[in-house]
Amino acid sequence: MVNFKPKFLRLNTVVIFSFIGLIPVLSQEKQPNFLFIVSEDNGTEMGCYGTPIQTPNFDKLADQGVLFERAYVPQAGCSPSRAAFLTGLYPHQNGQIGLATWKYHMFNPSTPNIPTTLKLAGYTTGIIGKLHINPASAFYFDFKAIPSANFQRKEMSQYAEEAEEFMHNADKPFYLQVNHPDAHAPFIREVDGLPNSPLDAEDVDALPYMGANHPRLKEMTANYYNCMMRLDTYVGDLIAALKRTGKYENTLIVYIGDHGADILRGKRTSYEGGVRIPIIVSWPGKKLKPIRSKELVSTIDLFPTFLEAAGLQVPEYLPGKSLLPLLHQEEVNWREFLFTEFHVHSNHNPFIQRTVCNERYKLIHNLTHGRENPGYAFTFNRLIKYGDTEILKDADRQFKEAYELMKNPPEYELYDLEEDPYEFKNLSDNESYVDILEQLKSALLSWQKETSDPLIDKEKAIRLFNLIQGVGTDQNPRVVVPYAAFMDPKMKFKQ
Repeated sequence: MVNFKPKFLRLNTVVIFSFIGLIPVLSQEKQPNFLFIVSEDNGTEMGCYGTPIQTPNFDKLADQGVLFERAYVPQAGCSPSRAAFLTGLYPHQNGQIGLATWKYHMFNPSTPNIPTTLKLAGYTTGIIGKLHINPASAFYFDFKAIPSANFQRKEMSQYAEEAEEFMHNADKPFYLQVNHPDAHAPFIREVDGLPNSPLDAEDVDALPYMGANHPRLKEMTANYYNCMMRLDTYVGDLIAALKRTGKYENTLIVYIGDHGADILRGKRTSYEGGVRIPIIVSWPGKKLKPIRSKELVSTIDLFPTFLEAAGLQVPEYLPGKSLLPLLHQEEVNWREFLFTEFHVHSNHNPFIQRTVCNERYKLIHNLTHGRENPGYAFTFNRLIKYGDTEILKDADRQFKEAYELMKNPPEYELYDLEEDPYEFKNLSDNESYVDILEQLKSALLSWQKETSDPLIDKEKAIRLFNLIQGVGTDQNPRVVVPYAAFMDPKMKFKQ
């Protein structure tokens, strides 16, 4: 576990501070504003990423900046994802391995993060929408509005209205994070007349990575698309509000989804449908050349990006990399491998996984293999509300086998994302891919060592799985699992 010891000293209007070597780099150039837009539970399902739905505002944002085609979150769950992009650390490093509503929390409330660091550098900071990380006190915001999740999408016009007032009144550079509830379940077909022309089940095919086209999945997909088209309107309203403040040119705009959609083989999994997300960046004053970047990027890269854009030094302990060289199309030695992980969402569905991908291939290491994945039944029973037999009755054999593998995973899953982008054909036992398998296993092990992953020890992973399952979910649904104890070998668990 990284031990953070921030120290602060205020001298007139200049804040001098250090976070393990984080020093302000004073610049004559005016510091930019940051508008950081985060949407709930959606992957790359928008027009600019190739989905046949109308998303003109996302498309325009991409046409004026950089769209990242291979962008990922470290864990496909709300609280772990959000803690990761705000601290720049993987969940196993910051401790937020599960939902905040289930009392999972970061190890150290002094962990440096985006809003607090920018506040100390002289920024005015604000958040609209939920934070969903424990402890909330670790994140300093001058302004807060609409703190609820708002999954029923009440008074949605307030998001842009609150944002405009904050941005207009900010007399210093600002950081504003706007968290929209779409496209979180329930997938609401229409809210306040949006979208203008909602889709129905007969208008669509189910999302391809689900591998089945059952009418229930088609209906879910149609309403998920409706959420995305409605979200597009809200994002357009937000950018229009920014323009009215006169601060548009000097604002770095970053849009992301916090993880994939809450459907089969999406959220709460390590498949592409769960961890692969949209990242679109626009910086009007810099007149970025519009590109579609194919580099492997992660949301842990956002903290370094904001720091460098603000003229601040990026501390060496952060595992991510600033995206600015990619935005400016500079020659840079970028990463060859990208990593994700999974621990738990609520206590209903623990399953310990570590994942690595390169330009073409992806390896999932199921550390708690040999056990049925609780997330499989959880998704079918709580979300789909149909049994897997009904959903998969007309699916091809390959798809049925993929679902059986998801239910009872082997130790390793290997996929060729070029030939099999939706991960239906596991190649881990194919002798033709032995060299690739070993290369990815080696890269994954090296990353676990470099990031001090406590679950590099498989026995600890199994103990964590058993511990989470053992605390109960119905009789005692909010028992906190002391994950932090895994970081200290002197601490013991009662089996």
